[in-house]
Amino acid sequence: METKIDFLYLNEQDMIAAGVKDMEKCVKVMEDMMVTLKKGDYVMGGENHNSHGCMVTFPDEPKFEGMPKNGEDRRFMAMPAYLGGRFQMAGMKWYGSNIENRTKGLPRSILMMMLNDKDTGAPLALMSANLLSAYRTGAIPGVGAKYLAPKNAQTAAIIGPGVMGKTSLCAFVSVCPGLETVKIKGRSQRSIDSFTDFVRRECPQIKEILVCGTMEEAVRGSDIISTTTSVGNKEIGFPFIDDAWIKKGALICMPSAARFNEAFYVAPDTRLVVDNHRLYEAWADEYPYPSYDAVQVVGAKFMDLLHDHKIQMEDIVDIADVITGTAVGRRNADERIIYSVGGMPVEDIAWGKEIYENALRMGIGTKLPLWERPELA
Repeated sequence: METKIDFLYLNEQDMIAAGVKDMEKCVKVMEDMMVTLKKGDYVMGGENHNSHGCMVTFPDEPKFEGMPKNGEDRRFMAMPAYLGGRFQMAGMKWYGSNIENRTKGLPRSILMMMLNDKDTGAPLALMSANLLSAYRTGAIPGVGAKYLAPKNAQTAAIIGPGVMGKTSLCAFVSVCPGLETVKIKGRSQRSIDSFTDFVRRECPQIKEILVCGTMEEAVRGSDIISTTTSVGNKEIGFPFIDDAWIKKGALICMPSAARFNEAFYVAPDTRLVVDNHRLYEAWADEYPYPSYDAVQVVGAKFMDLLHDHKIQMEDIVDIADVITGTAVGRRNADERIIYSVGGMPVEDIAWGKEIYENALRMGIGTKLPLWERPELA
């Protein structure tokens, strides 16, 4: 019986060589993943098998020497899942996050991804996951734009020109051939300059880059609005977007939080769409009402409105139903759509599996031994 196990290690340059930045392909893979999700051929964590993951946070005033202190984006997180369909893969993304990393020239979060054989649990690949996570996160808004953006969208607003803003724009460009203008609203000149350089290098389709001084300036006239900002601890402190600024027909893609007038959510010309409604049901179970304060993803606000009987479950549409044609996405040209992007470990597994197979085919990466024969089998 063969007991030898080895696995493939892929560093960041290996991941790039294997195609992790191929946004057009990533959007297609995320579509396939969402259809598989809708069929129910997956398992994530938690009692309802739809948990985002398990998070470790720290006390505000630790009692023990050496224990980290709570702070902005200070956490560790494990995101395990199994994804069936054409993927047939188990795995987990694991990361630590600390806003202070930026003072050391490091990303806020440092991520790794492990892929495992679904039957034996043996490791198949250990990969650098910052780019994997960034591109799959951007691809989900791209799927939304493909099915929900106004026809011939020309202008996108990126509110929060960080990593998610960059990859979201890449995805919008990949599915909206008429997109030529991007409006930027950022907090620091450094992030704005970094974003501008990225757009010129990675998105040659964009002909005009406009830096905006206010939220209103960025939102007005934009066909696609993407919110990717860091936010406070309560909804009252989230960045405010007045629905009077939002043009008819606009798509609002939200991997991050924002605050709207409550009447906007329930207006007849507003459409509420999510990446997976079960994810928000899981969050509603895990966090006490109102869950939007803690979750900080707008789909949690939809669940809060559902709790208050201000909307009904049928008012919330899954993007997978739009993809498969079992639900209507955009009902008319004037409808304004809020699309919630929560982030799920099945997305990392789907894109990770694709890159792993590319690496095997291309001979990329370093093979590492686990054992020739297990000592305690």
